[in-house]
Amino acid sequence: MHDAARWQEYNGRHLEAALAWLRLRLAGPAEGQAADAWDGEVAEAAAALAGLEAGEPLAALVLLGRIFGLSRFERETLLLCAATELDPRIGALCARAQGNPDRLYPTFALALSLFEDPAWDVLSPARPLRRWRLIEVGPPGPPPLTASPLRADERIVHFLKGLNQLDERLAALLAPPGDEEGQAELTQSQQGAVAAVVRRLEERADAGRPPLIHLRGPDVVGKRLVARRAAAALGLQPCRLPAEALPADAEGLEALARLWRREATLLPICIYLDAAEAEGPAGPATPLGRFLDRVEGIVFLDAADAPSGFGRATLTLDVDRPEPREQRAAWSAALGPGAADLPERLAGQFDLDTTAVRQIALATLDGGAAQDTLAPEVRGRLWDACRAWTRTRLDALAQRLDPRATWDDLVLPDVERITLQQVADQVRRRGTVYDAWGFRRRMARGLGISVLFAGESGTGKTMAAEVLAHDLRLDLYRIDLSAVVSKYIGETEKNLRRLFDAAEHGGAILFFDEADALFGKRSEVKDSHDRYANIEISYLLQRMESYRGLAILATNMKGALDPAFLRRLRFVINFPFPGVAERGAMWQRAFPSETPTAGLDPDRLARLALTGGSIQNIALNASFLAAGAGSPVTMRLVLEAARAEFRKLERPDEADFL
Repeated sequence: MHDAARWQEYNGRHLEAALAWLRLRLAGPAEGQAADAWDGEVAEAAAALAGLEAGEPLAALVLLGRIFGLSRFERETLLLCAATELDPRIGALCARAQGNPDRLYPTFALALSLFEDPAWDVLSPARPLRRWRLIEVGPPGPPPLTASPLRADERIVHFLKGLNQLDERLAALLAPPGDEEGQAELTQSQQGAVAAVVRRLEERADAGRPPLIHLRGPDVVGKRLVARRAAAALGLQPCRLPAEALPADAEGLEALARLWRREATLLPICIYLDAAEAEGPAGPATPLGRFLDRVEGIVFLDAADAPSGFGRATLTLDVDRPEPREQRAAWSAALGPGAADLPERLAGQFDLDTTAVRQIALATLDGGAAQDTLAPEVRGRLWDACRAWTRTRLDALAQRLDPRATWDDLVLPDVERITLQQVADQVRRRGTVYDAWGFRRRMARGLGISVLFAGESGTGKTMAAEVLAHDLRLDLYRIDLSAVVSKYIGETEKNLRRLFDAAEHGGAILFFDEADALFGKRSEVKDSHDRYANIEISYLLQRMESYRGLAILATNMKGALDPAFLRRLRFVINFPFPGVAERGAMWQRAFPSETPTAGLDPDRLARLALTGGSIQNIALNASFLAAGAGSPVTMRLVLEAARAEFRKLERPDEADFL
């Protein structure tokens, strides 16, 4: 017979014998039966039960007694409480034994009178029956403790019947395991993390409380896979508990921690606390910190910051996504020989784990099968699928723009235009220079491409960002730094970290507008706020330097920026106020080809001292005037719109001149 089936059969016989013995104890001598005869029946039932408990395997009731250190009286009390769920005859026998037809349930008074070696303290909250929630005492009220109903916890009743499954109260809080974890492969560095975890836990196996395993890094699937493989090596299965599911009150946290400790005792499981979105370290005053302080056993913590203020040893490991060469290999395996240079381009731009690579290829290609050749439209779909994959979290934190402007729409002096094209070329060829040519090994920082756009409003900074995004076929996100900067110390850095963490997959251009809100002349540090402002600026520059993609700062006041900050930016592009020639080119392109126009004079309009943004506003407003009048766009309507623009800009003298 199979071991599991054999144990189930043996446990059933033991439980049947235990219930038979209990029924005899509750029923007492039958009518007309001599006490000696009843004593003999009870002794015979007890001997049969003892015989079943003497050998192997251990029945569930005996196993519970050993696991939780139950005395004989505690074990028999637990049996009494569970029996009402297991045998429909027990309720009536309890009422008969207590001399009260309404007491169809066991009480502590009944247990005290029924079993040998009774002990009053077994119902103490510190004793195993209540500490481990093996039994439940009826709600507090008028009846004294001895008369309160007792019942076995449902999970324990199932265990006694041989069904050992995770308590549903805990299961309801756990996040389901992702399918991607079963398909993922560990990178070389992640395999080293698994080995380090197993080695540390085995070294401390007999040293009391095991160390907390703190996993940090951008590879979400990788961290879970490291925990799963390390736990499997120790014969355990990790259960993922989101930090936001933790109760906020101390009583709820204590109950959950105690429930977890019981389940970890009954099952080969460990906990994976998912606190990746938590703000700041888990201190003793936070719900996460209080839970970590109470929970026992092996604990994996997925968090950006290491916990602080605990006496528990902590092993912190960084779990990074696969290196670019590993990503290239994954793309080559998924796309086949027809991919040509596409694996290098995809790995150079997007920072994805191997699971994401396979899933994108599977969804984009015909069944994910490698192909001899990839058509241009398939290559485009793969690129766009990577963009969609990487934008999920960022959409909630920044404004995604729809870049439609092209190089033909942009009017800039030759020097600035060439510099802007160099920015685009560096984004395209980053993989070649950093990886194939070895610069990644040499450079400790500065792998990000950081750019400053300087110029007054309307000179084309946002359009230039759109041109880059359109040309590179990347998403463009606008972040208003004036909204990110907080008056509360530390909040600005947290806001920036959320943005960069969400964008780290590399499929986006970050366009930080209104940079003057954070970047000003670095003045003498006079108080803690001045000191922290400098820390925030340094943090932003550090994240821009390490950011995998392209980050652009836009400012209206370049002269207000500290030269020390400017030196840390790779490119600085000035957007000058357009001259007459540039304004003439802008007026030539101001109206779409479908717009009906008549008698427009671009040379005359170019003499109006306006930026490209204002020219676009005038063209649009003049078109609405023409549509309302049912006529083409004429010089009269354009000049009328120009007067309104000058007044808006608080330049009334120029408006009157027109």
